[in-house]
Amino acid sequence: MGFFDSEVVQEEAKKLFEDYQSLIQLGGEYGKFDREGKKIFIDQMEALMDRYKIFMKRFELSEDFMAQMTVEQLKTQLGQFCMTPQQMFDQMNMTLERMKSEIEN
Repeated sequence: MGFFDSEVVQEEAKKLFEDYQSLIQLGGEYGKFDREGKKIFIDQMEALMDRYKIFMKRFELSEDFMAQMTVEQLKTQLGQFCMTPQQMFDQMNMTLERMKSEIEN
């Protein structure tokens, strides 16, 4: 069975995409959130990033050709911005940490 044929993989990909879309849409209202709302939003973004890291690690560890092609595509796309997948995650974490410090002040 191919990597993308797995129902578990398909469900997680779908759920990650839906959750990401919802959070990005909600993030448009971030400035209107009270302090607790901002904390909840940041927590949800951190949880989503953790799930995404795990999902991507599955791609990296898979021997499936399509999974490896997906990893290479991501690296190529990020490379256009002079960034690696790890740097992308690091940047996201720095942004979330900055958001946390802003609401604590």
